[in-house]
Amino acid sequence: EVQLVESGGGLVQAGGSLTLSCAASGFTLADSAIAWFRQTPGKEREEVSCISNGDGSTYYADSVKGRFTISSDSAKNTVHLQMNSLKHEDAAVYSCAAVWGWCSYYDWDDYNYWGQGTQVTVTS
Repeated sequence: EVQLVESGGGLVQAGGSLTLSCAASGFTLADSAIAWFRQTPGKEREEVSCISNGDGSTYYADSVKGRFTISSDSAKNTVHLQMNSLKHEDAAVYSCAAVWGWCSYYDWDDYNYWGQGTQVTVTS
């Protein structure tokens, strides 16, 4: 059974850092791309980052470029999202999603598998 399980969310002060993890089971990361999305109530879901595990290429939304880093740990079949210099507008439910192949112009529904999400709250 394919599963994606996020962890690492929580409370963090503005300017602080947090690392989210997306643990995959039931498939090998190497054949997939993993994206991180975030959503807040009343806002459209936003893709913030993606990694193509076939060649390690990455994508970042402009809103997080230079502050977030996505990485893949093939030994643990886990993708991490290191988030630095967090802002209040980064607060959201962060979810990971997997698709066979490469990062591309995919919407949330285009992905093959999805995690349940983890809450990130940024305090003053």
